[in-house]
Amino acid sequence: MSTRVIKENVNADITIRPISKKSRILKENLTGYAFISPFIIGFLAFTLIPIIASLYLSFTNYNLFAAPKWVGFDNYVKMFTADPRYWQSLKVTLIYVLGGVPLRLTFALLIALMLNTASRAVGVYRTLFYLPSLIGGSVAVAIMWRNVFGDVGIVNILLDFFGLTAVRWFGNPTAALWMLIFLSVWQFGSSMLIFLAGLKGIPKSYYEAASVDGANGIQQFFKITLPMLSPVILFNTVMQTIAAFMTFVPAFIISKGTGGPLDGTLLYSLYLFLQGFEFFNMGYASAMAWIMLIIVGFLTVIIFTTSKYWVHYESEGGK
Repeated sequence: MSTRVIKENVNADITIRPISKKSRILKENLTGYAFISPFIIGFLAFTLIPIIASLYLSFTNYNLFAAPKWVGFDNYVKMFTADPRYWQSLKVTLIYVLGGVPLRLTFALLIALMLNTASRAVGVYRTLFYLPSLIGGSVAVAIMWRNVFGDVGIVNILLDFFGLTAVRWFGNPTAALWMLIFLSVWQFGSSMLIFLAGLKGIPKSYYEAASVDGANGIQQFFKITLPMLSPVILFNTVMQTIAAFMTFVPAFIISKGTGGPLDGTLLYSLYLFLQGFEFFNMGYASAMAWIMLIIVGFLTVIIFTTSKYWVHYESEGGK
């Protein structure tokens, strides 16, 4: 009798406690954090911490060989009041952006319209047109561009063939800058593919209905294609504007790292590089980087603010 009572008491004490919902969620979260930890570590080590460090360095005098010395807003004051080359680099960059981005997007859209067909060879043409963007702004492309626009390059040979005066592309600041702009326009492949994807998303029934109503090709382009493609144009405009401000390799190679002639190709990123890694003014270069961030952010805000007047979203009923 006593033995049975003891067994019942032991069995009563041994109970299976199910895992609580809170513990299960915590375990799942830890598993998820373990999988994304490489990205988090990389983001902290190579993005967030350097950003914070550059913000601190922008308020210091730092030459890479001695400890940073706090100088407050001196770098920013010097930038806006005592550095004419800074204003030249900003001017050159704005001309490069405002001249190159619209031309690049226009050219990319025209090529996308040409390739938006059902031809058998269209895949080959798309690949060929995308190749310049595939190799990107590499050193080899910049060197090739120097040779193409040289005094005895193919461009001047063609100008001479048609009876036009040859241009000294490396002796004229304006010509040298437009040479860089032509290079950016030539690398239109990524924008072209995005435009092409947008064109594929426009229903053919819209064009069929417009044809029935008597609209010609030009009217269809301005009344159907452009409005329906406007969100894609907005995306490409923002991305290409940001990319244009970051252009460095072509300007560095073509000008041989000087920004010449007469600072005609002194893009903002090139001058930032020179300040940081040639003159060892790392604090000043950090301040320039933060001003560039503010400028790009300001232009992006302007683009998005004005987009309500020209971007058409089908879900909004054309408003």
